[in-house]
Amino acid sequence: MTKKRIAIFASGSGSNAEKIAEHFATNPQVEISFILTNNPQAGVIARARRLHIPVVVFDRTTFYHSPRIIEFLQNQHIDLVVLAGFMMLIPEAMVQAFPNQIVNIHPALLPKYGGKGMYGHFVHEAVVAAQETESGITIHYVNEHYDEGAIIFQATCPVVSTDTPEDVAKKIQVLEHKHFPEVVEQLLNA
Repeated sequence: MTKKRIAIFASGSGSNAEKIAEHFATNPQVEISFILTNNPQAGVIARARRLHIPVVVFDRTTFYHSPRIIEFLQNQHIDLVVLAGFMMLIPEAMVQAFPNQIVNIHPALLPKYGGKGMYGHFVHEAVVAAQETESGITIHYVNEHYDEGAIIFQATCPVVSTDTPEDVAKKIQVLEHKHFPEVVEQLLNA
């Protein structure tokens, strides 16, 4: 059986990338081939080095106006692209090159609290401000619009009236770390 190859895109600290890498560390059938980032200061770079995963840093111009990233992924025979806290809209050409092979995790229950500008603490602040009684995560396929691809999986957590956005963020991160690696594995095995 051919080894499945994953490329993870991340812009921030990389805790989800690390959890996914740890999940597959003892699985000889899956390889985290690369971590790609648009942020040369991203915490994910240090995590990747610690995990001995090669890192590719790219800029906005390369991502949006050159075929280099798509060609790189194709040449590396990537089976699944995983967005783990990646803050850029995926170009339509990349969505077309990897149909139903790009997945994202969103820190809310889509379709609520999605779209441009809705990431990280902005999502949790909106959930608390709206006095929601629950929030959660959504893992979805990526299309050419922010947070509009087909939903693969959702998990919820309660939000109580005394929760701050930081409290909600902690609950969401627990769900992310628990479920994202498992869903990625299910997708690879489908």
